[in-house]
Amino acid sequence: MDLGISGRRAIVCASSKGLGRACAEALLAEGVRVVINGRDPERLARTAEELRVNFRPEVIAVVADVTTSDGRNALLAACPDPDILVNNNAGPEPGPFSAIDEDDWLEALAANMVAPLQLVRAVLPAMIARKFGRIVNITSAMVTTPRTNMALSSGPRAGLTAALKGLSFELAPHNVTINNLLPERFDTDRQLQMANVAMAAQKIDFDEARRRQVASIAAKRLGRPEEFGATCAFVCSAYSGYLSGQNIHLDGGTYPALI
Repeated sequence: MDLGISGRRAIVCASSKGLGRACAEALLAEGVRVVINGRDPERLARTAEELRVNFRPEVIAVVADVTTSDGRNALLAACPDPDILVNNNAGPEPGPFSAIDEDDWLEALAANMVAPLQLVRAVLPAMIARKFGRIVNITSAMVTTPRTNMALSSGPRAGLTAALKGLSFELAPHNVTINNLLPERFDTDRQLQMANVAMAAQKIDFDEARRRQVASIAAKRLGRPEEFGATCAFVCSAYSGYLSGQNIHLDGGTYPALI
């Protein structure tokens, strides 16, 4: 299926690996010109080279920390008026609520609420002017199913969701959409990190930690990054203009609520 976005321009944040990379790959496969991003120069360079070989040579790689104004400015300098913005950032470390201090909250808010809001603010004028824009936020299942040990994830990301839900009404008449992808248990480095946390907290070995991860998903398997990327590409497509302000769960059927 041709998604109707060949030749469009995209910024995909935190895309040197994991779900961000999967989104970049899916957009590249549709003919989108993509700016990828990461903080590790060596990893980003490897990713860019692999993407150029497998997809197209126009991949632009920007070493930047999107939680900083300098980092965001570097991304926008590489692509001042993207048609597509995929907000993404590393998830915070899980831990007990009692251990979270003020600096932890400020860091999490900067990374997972303020940074994406500032990028959205920067790209909106051009999107509105051209009557096309697709904003996708990679958040977390913790937004709708919070857990006490994931407060640093659920809090800022829920705030982002609320702020952009309100904005989505204003943008809909301009064919500019805002949607959120809520992953749960995809087979990426994040789940390896979470397995290591579980090993320490629950006194179990790695195989048992992974078994429990799989058991927690209704589909009884971890998600594949390419499944996530394909969903992102459709949400960014020419056919998704009637879809906005939504939380889309990608969790193997695990979300327990009706709405």
